[in-house]
Amino acid sequence: MGLSDVLCVIMGGGRGTRLFPLTKYRCKPAVPLAGKYRLVDVPISNCLNAGLNKIYILTQFNTRSLHRHIENTYRFDTFGGGGIEIFSAEQTNDGIGNWYEGNADAVRKNMRYFNVCDHDIMVVLSGDQLYRMDIADFIRHHVETKADLTIAAKAVANVKVSAFGVMRVEDDFSITEFIEKPMDISVIEKLSIGGLLRNNLKDRSDTKYSLVSMGIYVFNVGILKRALAGSGTDFGREIIPSLLGRIKLKAYIFDDYWEDIGTVRSFFETNLMLAQGIPQFNFFDEKNPIYTHPRVLPASKINSCSMREVLISEGSIISESTLRRCVVGQRGMVGRSSLLESVLMMGANMYETSEDVASNKKNGIPNIGVGDGCYIRNCIIDKNARIGNNVKLTPDRKDDGFEYDGIYVRDGILCIGQDAIIPDNTSI
Repeated sequence: MGLSDVLCVIMGGGRGTRLFPLTKYRCKPAVPLAGKYRLVDVPISNCLNAGLNKIYILTQFNTRSLHRHIENTYRFDTFGGGGIEIFSAEQTNDGIGNWYEGNADAVRKNMRYFNVCDHDIMVVLSGDQLYRMDIADFIRHHVETKADLTIAAKAVANVKVSAFGVMRVEDDFSITEFIEKPMDISVIEKLSIGGLLRNNLKDRSDTKYSLVSMGIYVFNVGILKRALAGSGTDFGREIIPSLLGRIKLKAYIFDDYWEDIGTVRSFFETNLMLAQGIPQFNFFDEKNPIYTHPRVLPASKINSCSMREVLISEGSIISESTLRRCVVGQRGMVGRSSLLESVLMMGANMYETSEDVASNKKNGIPNIGVGDGCYIRNCIIDKNARIGNNVKLTPDRKDDGFEYDGIYVRDGILCIGQDAIIPDNTSI
């Protein structure tokens, strides 16, 4: 079969509680990334770069922002035969409550809409990861090894694998064991990879690695349908372990940058990594670009600033300030004499007019962006936040779970919520 016949399903995730407050008004795939993208742009771009254009996105929480982004960004012509469609959880005549209970349950409840046959191939991807994969090569590997199900696998140091599903993989790529989030060190040690698989990794050090599931799968549809006929709701916890020894289960080894962006800390550090001189993930790849909504914005304007490791998106204005290890999103505004250290600023959805600014002053409300004389460190500033003059914001001496008037501390990071207003002279 041709790649044009392959169906791609992107999981929109659950409530995104570990990414709260970034998911307070949006689902995980819609969370902004690297100043100008959304998380969902990554799996969509991997599909499109492989020539796959039949894409479904399964979501159920706070989908408005995602819908708007998809509709404004991915417009297919009538001759290509593809498109992107979002399926949100819905109530049907089959039952009163039809919320997705897991990623496998989400696929099960939408299988009727996919218009696939048993001999077709379906790719299932996560909507909250940063990586660049040749999915066409992934599918070729699946076909050449005559697999029923192929799992994308990443080598992760043993000290970190307890957060993932860990696999034992033989030299012919057969998966003979799968343990979801193992905690026993002796079990992890037994799953460490060796032989040809270890020798083919880029890392030649003595670090011990195990292969973890990336949550990315290639299924033969007939096998998928039979696996979903039971009551299992999650691929990693239930479906895959139940298939061991019953079907041809193979691994596809991915030995490049991959980050599962599931927490505020991982999201924060991943974004700031992109501001490095030579980041681990390269957005500057013309052959395999990451697509997003093309906005008509002016070039950014930087006036008498000191900067080190800073990523600035279009349409921003920064004046006479110091930025160190920062990411500034589209229409990001930073006033004079401010110091920002390790700050992810998501920018704004619109510019304020001179009339807006005058109204703000009259009503005692800061303008959108960061004002004059501010000190901000280890902070995420969500869209359209208003931070006044002489404001100090750090997470110092605050416990995780701290919340006050649109300000949160999560994973040691201070988060300024979307549309939050921080008055002049505030010290947090």
